[in-house]
Parts: sequence; C-alpha cells; structure tokens
Amino acid sequence: MPLDMSMKVLNAPVPAHLSFPLWFEDTKWDKMKYVQNAATDEYLGIVGKDFRCVDHKTFFEDVQQVMVETLPEDELTAVDVRWRSARRNAWAMMDLQLTGVAVKIENEKFSTTIMPRIIALHGVDGSQSNQVYFGKIDAFCTNGMINGTYDQVKRKNTSGFNMEDFKKQLRKARQDFYKEAQTMNKWLNTEIPKFIDMEDLIEQIVGTERKGRQMTDLYWQEAGVRGHNVFSLYSAFTNYATDDVRSGMPLRNTRDKAETQSESMWKREQEVSKWISSDLFQRLLKTPLRNELQSA
Repeated sequence: MPLDMSMKVLNAPVPAHLSFPLWFEDTKWDKMKYVQNAATDEYLGIVGKDFRCVDHKTFFEDVQQVMVETLPEDELTAVDVRWRSARRNAWAMMDLQLTGVAVKIENEKFSTTIMPRIIALHGVDGSQSNQVYFGKIDAFCTNGMINGTYDQVKRKNTSGFNMEDFKKQLRKARQDFYKEAQTMNKWLNTEIPKFIDMEDLIEQIVGTERKGRQMTDLYWQEAGVRGHNVFSLYSAFTNYATDDVRSGMPLRNTRDKAETQSESMWKREQEVSKWISSDLFQRLLKTPLRNELQSA
C-alpha cells in the first residue's frame, strides 16, 4: 500500500518500506531477469539482462548529500520531506519543499508565499528512469508545480545518474527560483479581460470538453479567493495535479488505484506543465491581449 509520509528534516532516513535491498534472478529466457525485493522475496518486475540499478535508499541518500554539499546551510534548516510510492514500492518519489526559503507574492485581494521544491524519482523495475525535477509550491494551498521539462536532470537506470549534472542544475534552480517568484507575482497581478470566454479558453488549453468544464468550475473557485487573474488559472491547474478529491476530479476507481495513485498524480503534474507552457496560456501574459486571443 503506498504511503505518504512527512518529516521536518532534510537528512531524514529513507522510510523502511523503501529501504529494501535488491536481488536479480535469471528467467528461463536468457535475455531477461527478475527484479526482486530481497527483504520480502517479492517479485517486482522483469527487466533486460543488462539492466543495472541501485536501490532506493542509495539513490535518495546520494541526492540528499548533493543538496547538503551544494545549498547554503540556512536554506536547509526547514525542509518538508514527503515520500510517495507505487507499484509495490518499485516506484518511489522524494518530494522536498524548502520551507525556509519563501518569497511573498500579493495583489490587492490576496497574498501567499512561494517556496522551492525538489522532486527525485527512482524506479527499480525498469519502467522509471532516474530523474530530479525542480519546482515551487504555494504555501496558501500547498499546490505544487514543476517548472517544465527543461528543469530536470534525467538518466536511464542503465546509464546511471550523474550527480555532477545535478549539482549544476541545483545551483541554477536556486538562482532561477527568485525570478520565478517574480513571474508568479506578475501572474497574480495580471487580470484576465472580462471579454474572454473562460470555459472556451480552458477547454482549448486542456484539450477535452469534459475536463474543460470541470477545470472552469475549479477556476472560478480559485478566482473567488485570488481574483480574476492568470495566477488563479494556474492555481486551478495545480489543484487538479495536487489533490484529486479536493479538485473534484478524482482518479478512476480501478482495481489497482491504491497501488498507482502517487504515480498517477505525478503524471498530472507533467500534464499541467504542458498546459502552462502552451501558447494559449502564455498569450494571457501578452499585450495587446485581445487581438492575440481572438486570432487563436
């Protein structure tokens, strides 16, 4: 059963359910082998004979060590670490929120703080490459957001994960965070003109009529708190990717939902990242806005 655990220190031990050693066992076909949880003898998957992988504990501890070596000590004094898992613990996520590094954004109606976020993904069954993403989180509603596919370090298990690349990206992400906070403040203070049909706009961005209607309802809820602005649309999207129940768009109640929920919500974050990067969303930030959107 996937767990969602929170700890208030950076150097938190990897949870017991993710700290198992790995064992590989040959199959009857010499081109494949089994991946096995050596602590429970549970089979987790079948991979190619050349597949190589460290265990979760080794990977996540290495990521934490790089953070300690790279970031200023005062930025690591308050960190919220959340662990998520799926597929019988073959898939794991370490979601770190640097709560001690916060930047305030505000308009006449609303204010909140934005904090940096580092997400490390690791898989031991061959279906998840080693990845680290950078993002941010809204302290008011705890909605999180990755910054796009360009802000990630990614390596297949077979090629290993380059911690030197991670160090470089981590330094860059630290510098970029403050620029991103300024961008969020701009979104919060960029009103969406009343002539725009929000349901039509959102449907075009998300791609389906049903999801567009649901997301429009969610947008107006967010706008009631934050105002009729670009940040409210962003918050509606990130709400959808953060809490499937609270957003009113629950995951399908399939037989394996409990085992795949964390991974499914992560896929929603990637989906939202594409929406935020879309031309239609970006046009909301441009002037003159009317001609841009009427020509879309």
